[in-house]
Amino acid sequence: MRTPNHWQNNNLVSRLLMPLGWIYFQLSLWRHKIARSFDIGVPVICVGNIVAGGAGKTPTAMYLGKLLSKRFKIAFLTRGYGGAFSGPIKVDPHKHTFQDVGDEALLLSKIAPTWVSKNRLDGGLAAKMDGAQIILMDDGFQNPSIAKTFSFLVFDGPYGLGNNQLIPSGPLRETLGRGISRADAVVIIGEDLHDLQSKIPENIPLFSVTTSPIISKKLKAAKSVIGFAGIGRPRKFLETLKTLNVDIQDFVPFPDHHKFRNSEIEDLIRKASETGAQLVTTTKDFVRLPPNTINSITAMDIELNWANQNQIKALLEQVLDNSNA
Repeated sequence: MRTPNHWQNNNLVSRLLMPLGWIYFQLSLWRHKIARSFDIGVPVICVGNIVAGGAGKTPTAMYLGKLLSKRFKIAFLTRGYGGAFSGPIKVDPHKHTFQDVGDEALLLSKIAPTWVSKNRLDGGLAAKMDGAQIILMDDGFQNPSIAKTFSFLVFDGPYGLGNNQLIPSGPLRETLGRGISRADAVVIIGEDLHDLQSKIPENIPLFSVTTSPIISKKLKAAKSVIGFAGIGRPRKFLETLKTLNVDIQDFVPFPDHHKFRNSEIEDLIRKASETGAQLVTTTKDFVRLPPNTINSITAMDIELNWANQNQIKALLEQVLDNSNA
């Protein structure tokens, strides 16, 4: 879905939905109160958020996975949002499509073995049986079924907390205080325009991360582009395109995890051809494109730049040392 406009402002729609937001929150509290968390016998590191829609969990999980895989046999665990398979199933990027396992699972599988499972506990146990020494959960912060060794809470700095209201009145899956109480570290991606840093207790490690585009040769040669994206907040990709020395002729937003139709992409290809522009999208969107269209489109990835890279490495080592003690 596309992020609703009322999630950014406390307008009439948001105010009317506030009672439903508190009901949603109370049900969440009740779920955690009665749930039993199982220790599956290997360290579980969770990368989650409390703000729905594109905080940067998957890029953060991928970054941590690259670091950890240098020393350990890791496995990613994700619910496979948008995919048809309920799992547990190990992703085969040569066989499975985004219709099977979701776009995020395909991206994660390029780094390490990835398990898709709607039931997180079953997926975690399957990954452990497959030989994983560490399980890295992409999302699942609100899921109480697996005992987590360490949890990162990820925020989009420019977006902040939206209108600071609970779903469906706003984008919050739970209150900030409730989320912070279960977090072991916080990651803020991008400029902290809403002073989130001041709301994080001093005893919780805070990591500031910036992003930079990874520009392909084809994109470097382009004088103009037409961009499109089907992510939680497509405007984030537009803002990235604006940092390039290139003319943006048009930008087309789609809902998050949108399943592109041939006709939609062919219209964009035709428009780009008529104007001499390069058609560009995100790597997450690229895996959902109709196969016959991909040669006409460039995917642009982003790189995470951690201000305190040595600190995150030291923290991970400390977490894993403590879990093995």
